[in-house]
Amino acid sequence: MEEDTAVACFYFDFAARNEQSPVNMLGSLLRQLVSGLEGVPEAVVRSFRNQKKVIGGRGLQVSGILEMFQTITTTKRAFICVDALDECAPQYRMVILEALGQIIRDSIDTRIFMTGRSHIRSEVERRLGGAVAFVLIEPTGGGIIAYLRERLRSDTTPEMMSSTLEANIMESISHISSETYVEPMQEQSYLRLIATIQI
Repeated sequence: MEEDTAVACFYFDFAARNEQSPVNMLGSLLRQLVSGLEGVPEAVVRSFRNQKKVIGGRGLQVSGILEMFQTITTTKRAFICVDALDECAPQYRMVILEALGQIIRDSIDTRIFMTGRSHIRSEVERRLGGAVAFVLIEPTGGGIIAYLRERLRSDTTPEMMSSTLEANIMESISHISSETYVEPMQEQSYLRLIATIQI
């Protein structure tokens, strides 16, 4: 709600992972930040014009987008949320993590929050170094049951679900989820919230 704060977010969708390139992802974040401004900074306009002058009129590259990020984030505090980073195509994830690392190094008032499964933790640590704090989020059996009940309540075809089938589903899910939590060292079954912090 503060005038000098901007928020942008991006969700990686496994079904669209090949289309969600670093340029598309960073461009989407940049577009959100720019749309929250009263006017587009002259440096941003100039970068777009300069790209049009290049032979073939190529679009912006990652380096150009990062320069624009720095222009915008020097005038306001920014929060960027990147959801489901583990769903990003591996060949793109390296470039994106390096770009996000540069954003937090160059923009001292920018914070980046990422979510992803634990198997990408080492990659995030390697690319972002000491600027990362990890928070483990564990689903609980009760939380899963509450979620399923809510989904069943909003079902558009409730006639397809008998009370017996619903009871069997709830019992099966409870049994499966309790087995999942017997061995908490199996991190693959957990989600991690990865919050990058400025150092």
